[in-house]
Amino acid sequence: MTDAAQARSAVREASRIVIKIGSSSLTTPEGQLDKAKLIALVDTAADLVAQGKQVVLVSSGAIASGLGPMGLSHRPRELATQQAVASVGQGILLASYSSEFGRHGIQVGQVLLTADDVDRRAHYRNARQTLAQLLALGVVPVVNENDTVATNEIRFGDNDRLAALVAHIVEADALILLSDTDSLYDRHPSDPDAKAISVVASSDRLEGVDIGGPGSGVGSGGMKTKVEAARIAGAAGIPVVLTSAAQADVAVSGDEVGTIFLPKTTRSNSRL
Repeated sequence: MTDAAQARSAVREASRIVIKIGSSSLTTPEGQLDKAKLIALVDTAADLVAQGKQVVLVSSGAIASGLGPMGLSHRPRELATQQAVASVGQGILLASYSSEFGRHGIQVGQVLLTADDVDRRAHYRNARQTLAQLLALGVVPVVNENDTVATNEIRFGDNDRLAALVAHIVEADALILLSDTDSLYDRHPSDPDAKAISVVASSDRLEGVDIGGPGSGVGSGGMKTKVEAARIAGAAGIPVVLTSAAQADVAVSGDEVGTIFLPKTTRSNSRL
């Protein structure tokens, strides 16, 4: 069995999975929450729970969910306005998750973090204990950056990095990064000559690959942040699959979709 096949198998057999959902995977281009997209993702997560697996969702979408209700057409640039919109959108987003998971008899719990909660030892331990207890109680944690209090200096910057750090905190067996792109490409996907990269053995192997560029109009991340997230998780021994939200159910099954980032052979320990 190849290293890639072993990594895919590890994803399929994972008992604890972190799934990161990007803003574009939850919203319409106009900024409204797309209930059909959210329901499809919830159904995928609920199926995993029904199989006896533990699932943590790291979900973007608070700011995007608040754009429509606030009468805004684009993500605001000013931090204070972003925080105000996130305050409105976070309630809308969580209510939607609670309702849709409720159809499956599953309770969700909101966990809002800042970079401070990872950098400070006491905060880190508390976050780890809270997430562990939620999972032990059969609750699906819905994690997001605490946009309403985060500042430019302490922001994670995007939920890709947050997802990688959460995967490390909860000692996940796999991390799934979902976006509007089905794979990592060797150049911008709009380029007709772009080729999908199915396996990344090391971030060092990506020299010469164009992974720059901004994210979607409703999110803050981009391919560069996803590769960085995969590097962080991989260093902790966690395999990472990058693919589109439309292929989420196939990705968590360990099938050959998207791009798989191979982890280090040994796992690092979470900080106590």
